[in-house]
Amino acid sequence: MGKGGSLIIRRPGRVDYEPTWRAMQAFTAGRDLDTPDEIWLLEHPPVFTQGQAGKPEHLLGQTDIPVVKIDRGGQITYHGPGQLVAYLLIDLRRKDFKVREMVQRMEQALIDLLAGYGITARRQAGAPGVYVGEAKVAALGLRVKNGCSYHGLSLNVDMDLAPFASINPCGYAGLAVTQLKDLGVADDLPTVGEHLLVHLKQQLDYHHE
Repeated sequence: MGKGGSLIIRRPGRVDYEPTWRAMQAFTAGRDLDTPDEIWLLEHPPVFTQGQAGKPEHLLGQTDIPVVKIDRGGQITYHGPGQLVAYLLIDLRRKDFKVREMVQRMEQALIDLLAGYGITARRQAGAPGVYVGEAKVAALGLRVKNGCSYHGLSLNVDMDLAPFASINPCGYAGLAVTQLKDLGVADDLPTVGEHLLVHLKQQLDYHHE
């Protein structure tokens, strides 16, 4: 199959969080050395997800939005309509990627995407994700099991940012968040998703898909 491997893209639309998470777990548990990698591009109804190291105090108050405790790294974050989510179900052994390198490649895909819109974005040491100025525009979180990744990244495109005020995003009190709409990007979520896919394929060595 070669280092590039084959890749399947799925676009399920707006789907509930927990069944999607369980589907990622099942896919990862059932895959073998010949299973093609997959990227799922989607969005979720409003939900807070709390990573394995997540501390309950980072949810700052009562809210009607459900909280789901999950098996990725990191603290608490928010998903909702208008946020682009990309789940990366990748055999890292086949790619010969370490986890840190995988995260850096995901960040670089986002940075390159934003550069295409004329936006300068950056990493921040010790805080995985992508930032414009001091505001976070994209969050990252992975789980790796038997050398294969799941979960992935979320990019704020055109959404209600108010629920972020109910949490310390990714564990950081007072962390500002932003979105592409507020940065002058008029493209809708599906269009941004297709542009992101180009950069993810490039960063993850899927050049011929």
